[in-house]
Amino acid sequence: AFPSASKAASAASPAPKKTSGTSALSTYTKPRTTYEIFTEADTINVQGGSLKTCSFNQEVDRMTVFMKTDGRPLNANLDLWQGPDNTPQKMSVYLEDGSIRPFRCTIECPGASNSVAIRNTGQLEFPLIAGLEPDMEGNDAGPADALAGTSESRVVQGGAVYTTPFPPAVQSVEVMLRSDGRPMNARIELLQGPNNNKQVMEIYSEDGNTRPFYCVIDTPGTGNVIRIVNTATVEFPLYTSLEPYMVDEVGADTGSSSPGGMLWS
Repeated sequence: AFPSASKAASAASPAPKKTSGTSALSTYTKPRTTYEIFTEADTINVQGGSLKTCSFNQEVDRMTVFMKTDGRPLNANLDLWQGPDNTPQKMSVYLEDGSIRPFRCTIECPGASNSVAIRNTGQLEFPLIAGLEPDMEGNDAGPADALAGTSESRVVQGGAVYTTPFPPAVQSVEVMLRSDGRPMNARIELLQGPNNNKQVMEIYSEDGNTRPFYCVIDTPGTGNVIRIVNTATVEFPLYTSLEPYMVDEVGADTGSSSPGGMLWS
């Protein structure tokens, strides 16, 4: 499974030299659509009810995971395994339409003995297509650090909810969640209309500082709203950054001083 990730990791020479955070930030400043990446990555079909895993070497600093369907709903669990019976990060993903809004996130993989597990929790009639893109550039800072370094983070206390609408000019949004080292439990929702969930992600990380969560959410159409819920108790706050990732310049003039016309509430 996932031959490109396995071969790239096994064929890698000794760990590359670590680069500074500044150069790492410039690495993630060139937006790419999820469809562009899907055309370059080796993919694999995950049938309903089945499990696919991919192990890789220590040279892989982080792994970007992509999932889509042919237009049907997508229900899947995505786990990071590190050693036997140890799951430091996991998430549950729901997509109403896996073709219009494919899933894309980056998982930090510090240490050794890491594996990514993708389980299709849908029925047999709902297969999904998954792909992996390993990052072996040796950058200390990943896309989560790049976003945190270029935008203002907001504190979401345990049990609190933050929402932000944005105009149709915003084609996709990048979201980062991080804690101060404590466990992190959160839910990210993409809504289009009143309580109409188009995409839902339930996230757990045992260390939200070592393994922050970063994803890019495609937001076609109008009336899109991102809702972030800290599902932990008040003792476990988290920090979030949310910025437009790709903007249609034709309709980008909204009269708002915020990038993409986004407004927190």
